Amino acid sequence: MKKAAEDILILGIESSCDETAAAVVRGGREVLSNVISSQIDIHTLYGGVVPEIASRKHIEKINQVIEEALEQADVTLAEIDAVSVTYGPGLVGALLVGVGEAKALAYAAGKPLVGVHHIQGHIAANYIEHPDLEPPFLCLVVSGGHTHLIQVKTYTEFEVIGCTHDDAAGEAFDKVARAIGLGYPGGPKIDRVSKQGNPHAIEFPRAKISGSEFDFSFSGVKSAVLNYLNQCEMKGETFCQADVAASFQQAVVDVLVGRAVSAAGKLGEKRIAVAGGVAANSSLRQQMQKECEREQITLYYPSPVLCTDNAAMIAVQGYYEYMAGIRHGLDLNAVPNLKIDEAGS
Repeated sequence: MKKAAEDILILGIESSCDETAAAVVRGGREVLSNVISSQIDIHTLYGGVVPEIASRKHIEKINQVIEEALEQADVTLAEIDAVSVTYGPGLVGALLVGVGEAKALAYAAGKPLVGVHHIQGHIAANYIEHPDLEPPFLCLVVSGGHTHLIQVKTYTEFEVIGCTHDDAAGEAFDKVARAIGLGYPGGPKIDRVSKQGNPHAIEFPRAKISGSEFDFSFSGVKSAVLNYLNQCEMKGETFCQADVAASFQQAVVDVLVGRAVSAAGKLGEKRIAVAGGVAANSSLRQQMQKECEREQITLYYPSPVLCTDNAAMIAVQGYYEYMAGIRHGLDLNAVPNLKIDEAGS
């Protein structure tokens, strides 16, 4: 007997960077479990993610994380309808662990395998808490490795209308945080310290890309911060950590919000979703909300736990791809530089 769409169970696996995660989602929207094993404490010792260590930790944790996800959801592998897994982009060694595990489970249990693009997963995180959100809409994806403006045309069709030419926003946050003595991970620490600073104390640049009005560049603002710190050192002057953090954050947020709202206006989109780790930034949320209200645009964003890498978002996107008939074979491989328009069948 064929299952109803709302009863379809998807096991999601995520291991693209430094979180080992597994989740079970029913009907594409209901999260039955979402287990995350983070490696932040380990990588903080090194000031950033060490790929080899991340891969080894995934191998150590992945089986127990999947077992816990199934147990929390109170389902067996036999009851799962498909296995979805992130296969790119990300760290190749880390991706290989998740992809290898997903292929083994799918083969052993006789279940369909669905490979999921990591960025599409971040977008899908918005569906979990916003039952009214359906394509088409515009999504700003901002994380440690990606800064994209994407038109979500259907659940499985996407068009990139803007992206960064150099550093991702989250990458710039990490580098600036390290430079001003906050350490890793940079995003949450800059967000916290900025609350005590003046966002207009220092005017850092807001880059524009000639001929690419929806694209981004954050290497310039990062370099401007480093130059400011060097000048202070050369002059024997101290700097206010909170002011530098707040001013840098304001420069980045101005660009992110400005591009997204401008793109929505040009494309006639009345809904914007925000996704990715930087989507948890309080200043970005506040300014985006303010600008969207002014332009009469409805804004969506996930809870902070769903902004970071997790498997629930992979299971959700996996559900919509499964329902669209997308399947992958046991020759599925990790693709560290997978483009968003290359994903799917």
